[in-house]
Amino acid sequence: MYKKLILPFLLMLCQAVNAQTDSFQFTVKYEIPTSPIKDQQRTGTCWSFATTSFVETELIRMGQPVFDISEMYFVRYAYEGKAQNYVRFQGANNFGQGGQAHDVMNIIRKYGMVTEKEYPGLNYGSEVHAHAELEAVLKAFLDAVVKNPNKKLSTAWFPAYRGILDAYLGTVPDKGNSPLSKVPFNPDDYIEFTSFNHHPFYKRVSLEIPDNWSHDLYYNLPLDEMMQVITYALGNGYSVCWDGDVSEKSFAYRKGVALLPLSKFEELSGSDKERWTGITEKDFTARMANFDAPVPEIKVTQQNRQANFDNLTSTDDHLMHLTGMATDQNGTVYFLTKNSWGTEGVYDGYLYMSESYVRMKTIAVMVHKNAIPAEIKKKLAL
Repeated sequence: MYKKLILPFLLMLCQAVNAQTDSFQFTVKYEIPTSPIKDQQRTGTCWSFATTSFVETELIRMGQPVFDISEMYFVRYAYEGKAQNYVRFQGANNFGQGGQAHDVMNIIRKYGMVTEKEYPGLNYGSEVHAHAELEAVLKAFLDAVVKNPNKKLSTAWFPAYRGILDAYLGTVPDKGNSPLSKVPFNPDDYIEFTSFNHHPFYKRVSLEIPDNWSHDLYYNLPLDEMMQVITYALGNGYSVCWDGDVSEKSFAYRKGVALLPLSKFEELSGSDKERWTGITEKDFTARMANFDAPVPEIKVTQQNRQANFDNLTSTDDHLMHLTGMATDQNGTVYFLTKNSWGTEGVYDGYLYMSESYVRMKTIAVMVHKNAIPAEIKKKLAL
């Protein structure tokens, strides 16, 4: 009788201890060959670094060698496009360092691409990228143009603006001389998706985020189908360019994870509740804030995702590059994510974003058109 009573107690105690002391144990399911990690340094150009990594990875997938493509080449031409829009909107359009994945594709379509060696974009006495001064100078120039004291713009403003870019980033090389000019790459093969129910599903919509300065369109999918695109792509050898929110404390880059933990003890249910039986609410709260091991996470729906976007707790903060999938010891799915903050961190510049985090915090993704499931292509008439 004593043994019958003590064994369940010991089992419960072990479950509680494990809930407190487990560390992450990841098993990688898919990992797509990619180029080396880079560092955007003191710039807001994650969009260029993430999408350039995506393009480099696509070239590898297509049998090309590993290229080191210039991010600053895309940044340079984006600054030109932003200036044109800013002046045409008389200062009412967004101007800054940020951007979106489509900016890189739009530039490749018009201007091609060059290597890092051909255009490092460091012409201002620094060995690291730092754009605060450049942004301030460009913005001050454009604001003076928009004020237009002559009541009519001269033809000199844009060449003068390009002169500033030349001074800071360097003059643009001839793309025709680049080894990348002979590489077959079609930017029209790539499609962006989002998922918000204030727009109709299965339509192209203009996403209301400041860094969509060019007002490009995204296909709007239900959340489950957007996630299906991501997992289908990675499972079939295609990486994913990811845009989302990293402002949460649970985006614990230094610990190599991004999670969406429950905030209240009473929110536990199902298998999570069983696993955490015996732990105190105080210990539970501490564990939720440490990000050292798997935790119960918020169940993300189309509705609470939309609420987070509408109340500005999910915003367009950062672009990264999804290059694989993994599971932890509990079977929870994670996305292996290549960042552009150098090789520091637990996983040498990579992190694992949980499925719940990605469901809630994704703003948009870009994939190759062949990485879209057939049934979704049919709904979109692609």
